Parts: sequence; C-alpha cells; structure tokens
Amino acid sequence: MPSVTGPEIDRLIQLLARLPGLGPRSARRAALHLIKKREALMTPLAGALQVAIDRIRVCETCGNIDTRSPCTVCTDTRRDPSIIVVVADVADLWALERAGASNGFYHVLGGTLSPLDGVGPQDLTIDALVSRAHDPRVSEIVLALNATVDGQTTAHYITDLLGDADVKVTRLAHGVPVGGELDYLDEGTLSAAMRQRTLF
Repeated sequence: MPSVTGPEIDRLIQLLARLPGLGPRSARRAALHLIKKREALMTPLAGALQVAIDRIRVCETCGNIDTRSPCTVCTDTRRDPSIIVVVADVADLWALERAGASNGFYHVLGGTLSPLDGVGPQDLTIDALVSRAHDPRVSEIVLALNATVDGQTTAHYITDLLGDADVKVTRLAHGVPVGGELDYLDEGTLSAAMRQRTLF
C-alpha cells in the first residue's frame, strides 16, 4: 500500500509500533496524536527521551533502572536489609513497589530460565544473587517469580544454589486472588489455594 506520509512520519510510526501493546494501527493513532499536540506532547517527550538516554542507569546492586547507581531503592535506609525479593524483570519490581508489598531490597534476574529460548543461568544475574544471599545481614530470599513453567524452573534452580547459604527461601503464595470468585477460577489455581491454605 502506498504511503500517504513522508519517510520521517513513517519511521515514527514504525518505532512506536515496536512498543509493547501497540500494533501498526495503534502506532498510527499515537503518531497522529503526537503530531497534532506537537508543542504539548512531542517536544517534552523528545526532551524526556534524550534525558533518559543520557542519564538512565542499571543499578549495579539490584538491576533496577534509575538515574543513579546504586538506585533509589538500594540507597533507602528505611528498608529491611534482611530481605531480598527476587523478581524476573524491572516491571515486576515496580509492580511490587506500587502495591507497597515489600520493604526489603530487590534483585532483578533479567528474565527466567528458558532452554527453548536459549536462556541459561549465564544469561541471568543468578551468580550475583547467590553472592548477595551470603551477606550475613540477609536472612530471607523471597522468590517473587511468575507461576509459569519457566518461573518455577528458575525458582527451583535458585533454591538449589542457595542450599549452603544461611537464608530462608520463600515464594509468593498462589491461589485465590483478593476479590476472586471460586466459580471463575481455573482448576490449577483452586488446587494450589487448597494446598496452601492458612489459619483463619
């Protein structure tokens, strides 16, 4: 189909279409909106992207993304140094922080083990996690990994490696979500909830 725009606008649409959740049609709508609101949106966005390119760093301690390293989380003195919450990705760290679910420190693996995709232990920050787990201040490692095959495989692999560390290894509970109705849940979730039931 012949293009109705110049190559610069086509390039903008192509780049936007690479973002998660945006396909070609959504990218065209987003590009058109940015162009219409050039002064209010596009110019500040371009400035923010340039600052991000220049200043964003990956935290040398936990793997979080911030404008400094060590990051804001790692330098927060109000956090509990005895807990390290292990997540697969920065998005998971941010989700836990939004929920206010933990006051410990974090460790971002950079993914999960996935032999089919060619992701092995050497591709993740597992060695750094094992090293952090041997810090005498650390008493608990919380494996906050997805309840997928790859997530659980990664959790078991890490648990085996932490066998000689003097830490308690825990994982997130699985089961009925807050506000969930039993009739709408799948069998796997229901059986996990029954196995991990707690005192009321």
